[in-house]
Amino acid sequence: MRAAADRWPGIAGAALLLAGLALCLHNAPALPGIGTLVDGWLHPATAPYTVTATLYGWLPRLAVALLAGAALGAAGAVLQQVLRNPIASPLTLGVAGGAQLALSVGTLLVPAGLGALAEPVAVLGAGAALGLTVALAWRGGLEPLTLVLAGLVVSLYAGALNAALLLFFEYDLQGLLLWGGGALAQHGWGEVAFLAPRIALGLAGLVLLVRPLTLLSLGDEGVRALGLSLQRLRLLCLAVAVYLTACVVSAVGVIGFVGLAGPALARLCGARTFAQRLLGATLLGAGLLWLADQVVQPLDARLPGLLPTGAFTAVLGAPLLLWLLHRQRLPATPRTGAAPVAASARPGRRIAGLASAAAVAGLIAVAVVQTPLGWRWDIPWQVTELAPWRLPRVLGAASAGLLLALAGVLLQRLTRNPMASPEVLGISGGALAGVVALALALPAASTPALMAAGTAGGLVTVTLLLALGRRGGYAPEQLLLVGIAMKALFDGGLGMVLASGSLQWSRALDWVSGSTYGVSLPGALATLAVALLLLPVCLALHRWLDLLALGGEQAAARGLAVRRGRLVLLMLAALLTAAATLVVGPLSFVGLMAPHLASLLGLRRARDQLAGAAAIGVALMVAADWLGRQALAPYELPAGLTASLLGGLYFMWLLHRREG
Repeated sequence: MRAAADRWPGIAGAALLLAGLALCLHNAPALPGIGTLVDGWLHPATAPYTVTATLYGWLPRLAVALLAGAALGAAGAVLQQVLRNPIASPLTLGVAGGAQLALSVGTLLVPAGLGALAEPVAVLGAGAALGLTVALAWRGGLEPLTLVLAGLVVSLYAGALNAALLLFFEYDLQGLLLWGGGALAQHGWGEVAFLAPRIALGLAGLVLLVRPLTLLSLGDEGVRALGLSLQRLRLLCLAVAVYLTACVVSAVGVIGFVGLAGPALARLCGARTFAQRLLGATLLGAGLLWLADQVVQPLDARLPGLLPTGAFTAVLGAPLLLWLLHRQRLPATPRTGAAPVAASARPGRRIAGLASAAAVAGLIAVAVVQTPLGWRWDIPWQVTELAPWRLPRVLGAASAGLLLALAGVLLQRLTRNPMASPEVLGISGGALAGVVALALALPAASTPALMAAGTAGGLVTVTLLLALGRRGGYAPEQLLLVGIAMKALFDGGLGMVLASGSLQWSRALDWVSGSTYGVSLPGALATLAVALLLLPVCLALHRWLDLLALGGEQAAARGLAVRRGRLVLLMLAALLTAAATLVVGPLSFVGLMAPHLASLLGLRRARDQLAGAAAIGVALMVAADWLGRQALAPYELPAGLTASLLGGLYFMWLLHRREG
């Protein structure tokens, strides 16, 4: 039985190789003979079309896929060895996102000369992103869960900054958006000539570092006992991994999950030593990207627009990460952080104060504006006159903030983890996926239909969270990492939509960024009605939340049906998230910030935390909407994007503080 289990990876690999070869031959033009190809290479002006297509399209694309896949597989193996984290990769650690953000900034600053500077710019961005990720997790000893969470927030923040740049410079960066999805289509040998020597140099450096990297398996003390500088070794190896990743991103864009899948499959195929894993990851990474690109090519020919290989690999790679998480239980992370804040003796006063602050934020949002002559406080009749334009946005932002805050409280108490939120667990991404899918299928779909689709997407995510988290006993670590994988899956699908050239792509971009510009008064009132309806429902379930915060066994001992309670609360969180996602998109971090701020104010019991977080959520989202409209007037930054830029910084601070 054991021997059969050990053989199946090889059998599966052989089957995939044969399938890839069959697809490769199917996708290739009518292959001419070697002599004809050589003649076409020497005399391109008189070469037949099939020879030109083979020489300057099919063969360069094949070479780029193999080179990029090999580089990403090797980089993933090095990152996993140096950081001792089996789910570390260029994508999960924010390296690819940092490189893409740097290229976007470079395109705007030096539009004509970026071609020559693309490589150093990408290396700088990738290195900065990895440095920030490692710095956030350093005080926690680079513990695997913390490192992945740090990489997630860095990647999200880079993505938010990229989205902001795309909104302001849509025509300058639209081509970069399509390219950034990881398109491997080639029209010559330029990218091959760029990648080949650089990847060869990086791989040669890794060959020289194989022995020191192998010694890292001995642990920090073992490496120091041998006289090696652990810090220098880690920095050198990370520099090579970052360089390989940045070269690929600067040439073909972001390729998702190859850096995770290559080393994982190498281990699965029996690689035990680091040298074996490095070789296996390099070869398997090249083969995986080659196979994925062979699947993409016939689909790309039949679908409108462009189907990027990078986004497609993200869709394929997310299930792989879910499977890896199912096979491996990560050690539980103790709930550390700052000393707990004592519960407030008078929570009612603090909640009333927070509600007053939310009301003041709403008043400022409708009455204070920036004009070409400076700031102005509108008098009542001016406010009334402009209310049809301002009021829907303020009500929509307030309702979304309240909904996300409630969802955040539910999720943080369910997982007993202050880092949980609808954004981190992938529920916001699932809701957005449902909304975008219905909008593409039925462009004239009504708001209630879109809300139903978003709720369905959120519920699918919750169902997968429950199913995949069951083996780990719904451990917070397992749920968080499953949420990360789900978010990657939805991001890959959305990336394909944005790069497809669909007429709905700008509408999808509005949802992603969380713009309240198009919120109508009936839509805002409907969202407000949902929020006011679900608020008392959440408050009525406060006892369940208090008991579940003690742990499953303690809650069951006090008479709570734990499984049913978790299911009801997760479904409620999905509904809250879906309703908010329609207004402010999938990113805001309000679901993270509001519950934590309420807790810091001493609102420790579930009922008090729900009420306080609701008021804080309203104030935060209304303030974000107002800042987005006024800070860069006459330009506007969407409310969801503004909140995510502020919330991302808060998330980084919270993660650093928690690990300290």
